[in-house]
Amino acid sequence: MAQDAGDKGISLRTVVAASAAGTTFEWYDFFVFGSLTTVISKTFFSGLSDTAGYIAALALFGAGFAFRPIGALVFGRIGDKAGRKGAFLVTVMLMGGATVAIGLLPTYSQAGIIAPALLVLMRILQGFALGGEYGGAAIYVAEHAPDNARGRSTSWIQTSAAFGLFGALLVILTTRLAVGARFGPEAFDAWGWRIPFLFSAGLLLVSIFMRMKLTESPSFAKMKAEGGESKAPYSEAFGQWKNLKLVILALFAMMSAQGGVWYTAFFYTQTFMDKFLKVAPETINLLMMIATAVSAIFYVVFGALSDRIGRKPVMLFGMTLMLVAYFPGFHLLTQAANPALAEAQARTPVVVIADKADCSLQFDPVGKSAFVSSCDIAKSVLANAGVSYDNKVGAPGSQAQVKIGATLIASQSATGLGKADAKAVKTKVETDIKAALASAGYPAKADPARMNIPGILGVLFVFVIAATALFGPIAACLVELFPTRIRYTAMSLPYHIGTGWIGGFVPFTAFAIVAAVGNIYSGLWYPFAFTLISVLTCFFFLPETRGRSLDI
Repeated sequence: MAQDAGDKGISLRTVVAASAAGTTFEWYDFFVFGSLTTVISKTFFSGLSDTAGYIAALALFGAGFAFRPIGALVFGRIGDKAGRKGAFLVTVMLMGGATVAIGLLPTYSQAGIIAPALLVLMRILQGFALGGEYGGAAIYVAEHAPDNARGRSTSWIQTSAAFGLFGALLVILTTRLAVGARFGPEAFDAWGWRIPFLFSAGLLLVSIFMRMKLTESPSFAKMKAEGGESKAPYSEAFGQWKNLKLVILALFAMMSAQGGVWYTAFFYTQTFMDKFLKVAPETINLLMMIATAVSAIFYVVFGALSDRIGRKPVMLFGMTLMLVAYFPGFHLLTQAANPALAEAQARTPVVVIADKADCSLQFDPVGKSAFVSSCDIAKSVLANAGVSYDNKVGAPGSQAQVKIGATLIASQSATGLGKADAKAVKTKVETDIKAALASAGYPAKADPARMNIPGILGVLFVFVIAATALFGPIAACLVELFPTRIRYTAMSLPYHIGTGWIGGFVPFTAFAIVAAVGNIYSGLWYPFAFTLISVLTCFFFLPETRGRSLDI
């Protein structure tokens, strides 16, 4: 049984506060970038087209997550061999330094390719640091908490994600409004975006100060005193089947859904409202702040509930609710946020008629594809406009056409033309298509006067309930699933594969699927598939862990 924190001269409240504060800061750092994707794409990828630049920025957001499992392995080994405290003290300093550095980087127009290269490096450092942070904080709190209160205690680590996201959105919104009022709306995109990154310098100092006051966790200290710490965490965690099967189970029964559910609820909704529904950034920030503030309460509610009825039923409820809500939820989001778009899509469907050989996939994460065929140009215009379209096979060798209701717009090819002439062709096609869309009632942006704010919040709250029910008990369940000797290493890897490789790439992959297929809801199949895997695996194979001793 884990010892009470008071036995070590430090209260459980202090343990939770210091751990959650540092984790909040690291989530703030990570979420500032995710919430500024549109600005980042313009600042560091201005050499690419609008669609390619946006997808490149989303991919870079995901790249930070891609390196989280590596950080989990490195810091997990340190945590299992040397102790929990030292590992997550280093992670918070590394994360903070990288975030402040982003606020000081030159832009693409100032330094060319060096600018995005440096940005990639900073994102890698952020992901690497965050990979070691979560596992250390969750384990540290769980190993201090009483056996019957681990769900509630560790849920504050989950809540730190909400605090971090809320803080990021609040600082961004405040900065955007203040800079815009004083220097004009263009000033935020020009230089005001740096302020939220630089603001983290003060938070870093507070986090370091709080964590310096902590002592080692009781379970690890007891194990170390008895000489029971692992000498080879990697081989023990992943080379022994009894432990490896727990790693695999954690990934497929919990973390696959966690990656899909949480990042869809809190990040892809932002991408969807921004790029497809054309909702103003300030409105999106405000809506997400409200949803995030509400979520902070429910992490603790569901964490405490899991102490009473078990981790498994609470998490299974959350992932199943989201599985059911994905497609109807986003359709309702469209109707509430941009009813004119929903009406236009129902009244006047759009069809692209083109030779299959003339079309290519409509996403370009590296900016090397020109998209100059008549089909590519037509689909690029529609993708950037956030308009869903159906595909119809045209005659071989024919030029693509866009049918909007009864109106037929001929696209043109820019193949073989010089840069200036190609741009003129694209502009002409874009002008013709947008004029036809406007005539058919397709809005250029969401009308605030027609926006159903309660309806939007209602959808977001359903997503919040699903995400918090799943995420609230996860820390306790993961800690209880693995033995003390390899707990940091073993639990951190599946956690960060789920949140990093699955969750971190939700905005990028979903948007890319939409750009390729043409239906603005098609990207939801990505998180849906991973959530379905977890629902089935959790139901049939995950054991209940509530009440297990951590001193094993």
